Amino acid sequence: MGVYIIAQLRFKDIEKYRTYQNAFPVIFHEFAGAALVADEAPEIVEGEWPFNKVVILYFSAEEEAKRFQSSPEYNEIAKNRKAGADATVIIVKGADINPH
Repeated sequence: MGVYIIAQLRFKDIEKYRTYQNAFPVIFHEFAGAALVADEAPEIVEGEWPFNKVVILYFSAEEEAKRFQSSPEYNEIAKNRKAGADATVIIVKGADINPH
């Protein structure tokens, strides 16, 4: 089933965010995950959405997602993300939907 880290970001210092963004792939590569979505122009089809970007990361296990999120390497570069954007970040479990 897997788990997902979903982040919704509102930029406040784009240069600091871009510094984080440039460092992210090197750190993320060390974990068993996949970046599925990183969209700075999502189409809003219903309701209000006061953010600039949405990110969805996939991990095969919750432990790996938490290992990534709490790693010293990620937290070091995340200082620029936190300085560059306000964020809501959640971990959600994948759905086991069987239509039959």
